[in-house]
Amino acid sequence: MPVSLSKGQKVSLTKKRPSLKEVTVGLGWDAQEGGGYAFDLDVSAFLCAANGKCRRDKDFVFYNNLDHPSGSVIHMGDNRTGDGDGDDEQVKVILSKVPADIEKIVFTITIDDAERRGQNFGMVRNAYCRVVDENDGAELTRYNLNEEASIETAVVMAELYRHDGEWEFHAIGDGCQGGLAGLCRRYGIDVE
Repeated sequence: MPVSLSKGQKVSLTKKRPSLKEVTVGLGWDAQEGGGYAFDLDVSAFLCAANGKCRRDKDFVFYNNLDHPSGSVIHMGDNRTGDGDGDDEQVKVILSKVPADIEKIVFTITIDDAERRGQNFGMVRNAYCRVVDENDGAELTRYNLNEEASIETAVVMAELYRHDGEWEFHAIGDGCQGGLAGLCRRYGIDVE
């Protein structure tokens, strides 16, 4: 039975499953049309050091950089429509391969070209983030974004992080302005 979290809550993933080696972080949503355009939402993962920033640009995994050089984080591809049931985009994380100086992996959703298209998360429903054990397919935890993010164009959904030798999951659900470029600046990635 998966643990259902509310905004701000945390749960240990490895305390009850010490043999946990690989997880899939699945994110999904339902978007209506906005501004006369279809929605294109994108999942990104920022691998952050102790200072809360990415060490280098390759620590940013997204639709144009699908694999981290360590092989620890793999984006499974861009879903341009979000149609259908289940996860719209997924990121695989091989916990044992995450570099020792990476303390957390932040998972975000952004709306592509949101400002020009007049789109925001107030037009997105049923957004969620879940963690699945790749070994047996069991859903370990889920966070449903229930909060209204009416004007934001990006959401920091959740993070996987190390704490006292364990891997934990933190449901965040913070809306942000500035889309993907704003998130890149927040996590130390150069944006031209």
